Amino acid sequence: MIVINARFLTQKLTGVQRFAIEISKLLKAKIPSIQFIAPANIIHTDLAKSLDVKIIGKHTGVFWEQYDLPVYLYQHKKPLLINLCNVAPLLYTHQIITIHDVAFLVNPSWFNKKFVAFYKFLIPRIAKRSELIFTVSNFSKQEIIKYLNIDNDKIKVVYNGISELPEGQHKQNEFGKYVLVVGSIDQRKNIHMLLKAFNTIKDKSLKLLIAGDVSAIFNNKNNETLKNNEQITFLGRVDDITLRALYSNALIFVYPSLYEGFGIPPLEAMYYNCPTIVSDIDSLKEVCGEASLFVDPYSSDDIAQKIELLANDEPLRTELIKKGSENIKRYSWEKSAAIFADVINKLNQN
Repeated sequence: MIVINARFLTQKLTGVQRFAIEISKLLKAKIPSIQFIAPANIIHTDLAKSLDVKIIGKHTGVFWEQYDLPVYLYQHKKPLLINLCNVAPLLYTHQIITIHDVAFLVNPSWFNKKFVAFYKFLIPRIAKRSELIFTVSNFSKQEIIKYLNIDNDKIKVVYNGISELPEGQHKQNEFGKYVLVVGSIDQRKNIHMLLKAFNTIKDKSLKLLIAGDVSAIFNNKNNETLKNNEQITFLGRVDDITLRALYSNALIFVYPSLYEGFGIPPLEAMYYNCPTIVSDIDSLKEVCGEASLFVDPYSSDDIAQKIELLANDEPLRTELIKKGSENIKRYSWEKSAAIFADVINKLNQN
């Protein structure tokens, strides 16, 4: 028996959960006997039904994952467990884990103290005890080796893919000419530097739309710059239909993040023919290749200059759109799930 820890079905959708969902749907097709197990507080009910999820245990959250789940596994002959969202049961060894990044070790100040303490305790231990670790980029693999002292051969890279967002009824573009940023509102995403840059842009007809909400795991005390400015609109969390429309109508997509394990939003923007500006950090250089303009995320002047350059240079926008269309061909959930399935089947036979 092969089991997938489906606790992600109880969580709001971010890049980590999207990875888990897309991989799970394809693994269900590739390995029909695979079993999905979750606590009762599922919020993605239609998906849970399609995956034929089995609800076990009396608890939810971390306690379910650390107690109810391993108890169930030990009662059922210790099957191979697949974990897709960073965390996993500490008291279980016959498992594969997925670590998306080690940002909590690189800069703990980005996160709240309880989150950092929990991850610093848990992640190194499950990384050592698991049979294999998946991660989402070569950059993240090197970070795991560096910060967790894991052997190179124990880590397998499987990229994120690109999900086609649903098309539906939505308002026509009511914002005019705008720059779009998508991501959680936290220090790591560097929104405050983008706002500082945007305040210096001369074209006052250009708007900035920020799509994302504030997560409880982050330390957000320095994000008071999300204040009144007629050019800036904070949209909060948006649904996928709205997100598709935002990508499709944006003049430019900007992603000034200080640290990423992968970075799905720039690829989504490329998919919807939106030229991109991203931070000059190793993970985004790996993911975006030659299909983006790169900026120094610590320089508001550089960010502002690149936005103004791209906003006023239509041939450059066209060139980046073309390169983006080629770049996204490197990424496929189908390819990633095939790697997962191959590894799972080999481990399960041993």
